[in-house]
Amino acid sequence: MSQTLETGYVAVDGGELYYEAVGSGLPLVFIHAGVADSRMWDAQVAHFSPKYRVIRYDTRGFGRSKTEAVSFSNRQDLLAVLDHCKVDQAILIGNSRGGSIAIDSTLSFPDRVKGLVVLGSGLGGFGSEEIPPDLVEPIGKMQAAQEAKDWALLAELEARFWADGPNQPAGRADNAVYEAVRSMTYENFINQPVEADAQPLDPPAIGRLAEIQVPLLIFIGLLDEADCVEAAKYLAEHVTNAQYVAFPDVAHMVSLEKPQEFNRIIDEFIDRNHL
Repeated sequence: MSQTLETGYVAVDGGELYYEAVGSGLPLVFIHAGVADSRMWDAQVAHFSPKYRVIRYDTRGFGRSKTEAVSFSNRQDLLAVLDHCKVDQAILIGNSRGGSIAIDSTLSFPDRVKGLVVLGSGLGGFGSEEIPPDLVEPIGKMQAAQEAKDWALLAELEARFWADGPNQPAGRADNAVYEAVRSMTYENFINQPVEADAQPLDPPAIGRLAEIQVPLLIFIGLLDEADCVEAAKYLAEHVTNAQYVAFPDVAHMVSLEKPQEFNRIIDEFIDRNHL
């Protein structure tokens, strides 16, 4: 039986957010990484939409969403998507900065969140400002490319760093994973000329993890950047109902590298927690 795909834009202050929704039942809302857009979730939409209502969107400044040079809240943007889609409660699933948005949103409006899934996630207030010695060279190359506005080179460097993993050999990840990250990143660079100012959660999430009362599923690839790996362990230790799943041979893009295992573990998480 074919499903009707709903697409459109959600109006927000100083911008509009592109979204897609398909399926029915328990809502799952997918929030993409900073080196991607909502297309990174294609395999998840195909897998979950026959059983659940699957919603994905391009966050402000990414993909097909549009913004003016305004101060804004990613949390309020997500809330606008939930309201537009008439979703009372959802499971939030976020990769990288998308995971950080999901965590911060759970803290900001806990009554709207039924469960939480994060992969390679950021965590507000966690990590060091200093660049580790082993990352000085690759991060320096990315900064130089950014200053030169060499978007093609920067997209390649970002994709190698996040898809292959920091200091991993080029081509460690499947080429399709690398190319997906590279192409989405490049399009974001050239199609999003205006940069809006995202307001962080205050106080940050790191000191508020005891407030998370919903089931939490944490994915991490152990070839990921060290702060991401440590943040995942910290989350597992400081959130009451947390499940930690580590992949030794995966970097930042867990759902792209291991889509079948990723989807299966989420199915089991939903069933086990009666969500």
